[in-house]
Amino acid sequence: MPKQKSHSGAKDRFRVTKTGKVMHRRQNRNHLAEHKPQRRKLRLRKDQPLHNTAEAKTIKRMLGQ
Repeated sequence: MPKQKSHSGAKDRFRVTKTGKVMHRRQNRNHLAEHKPQRRKLRLRKDQPLHNTAEAKTIKRMLGQ
């Protein structure tokens, strides 16, 4: 039986920590950054854990975990 491929879109957008939490990037950081305050851009740099457990389960399956 062939190996399962991980979903390439999910691979780029999410990562799983050692404890099993799914981390994702914050929105509102892609473009139009010049009118956003520096404090907001600093806060948006950090990854955020995914809170919806049903979505986290789906994403882990897409990543092959």
